[in-house]
Amino acid sequence: MRRTRTAPWKEPLVTLSPTLERTDPETLAELQREHGRALFGFLLGLTAGDAQRAEDLVQETLVRVWQHPEVLASGHESLRPWLFTVARRLAIDARRARLSRPLEVDPEGLEQAPAPEDAVAGSVTAIDVRRAVGCLGPEHREVLMQVYFRDRSVAEAAAELGIPTGTVKSRTYYALRALKKGLQGYGYGLGA
Repeated sequence: MRRTRTAPWKEPLVTLSPTLERTDPETLAELQREHGRALFGFLLGLTAGDAQRAEDLVQETLVRVWQHPEVLASGHESLRPWLFTVARRLAIDARRARLSRPLEVDPEGLEQAPAPEDAVAGSVTAIDVRRAVGCLGPEHREVLMQVYFRDRSVAEAAAELGIPTGTVKSRTYYALRALKKGLQGYGYGLGA
């Protein structure tokens, strides 16, 4: 059942200065009571169920009424069509603005992202590793070069160096042990 009553905006204007007029706050409150729920439901559909965004758009629509009091004097029986048109345009503008910005990043995803490489720290580490390898005896250095830097198996390293596989294994063990002592501040799991 539709209520018929006189429009609540008989005196819709509040003059703030001789050139600046705004809609009366009581008139805005009456418009909110009369059209707010329907406007919110409409905007909820346009925002894919985002209640917060829909509430913001309802408020922005009412701000437009407040900024344009001449709409109230248009003589229309209901302002609902005008309100819905303004609300729809605001929703479209908000969506376009959101799509033109880069996607927001979930903070949880940042925690799982790898830390950016620090070029200086990497260079310092490389220098320290070279020094530690340089401090090894030539037999240990040759074994590490074959097994770790050239990615050869123990058997391949033994064949290349002309020594038994057991010797390759023991030299590798002692070389890693010496590197571990030389690189104590790094916390590498170098075995031994």
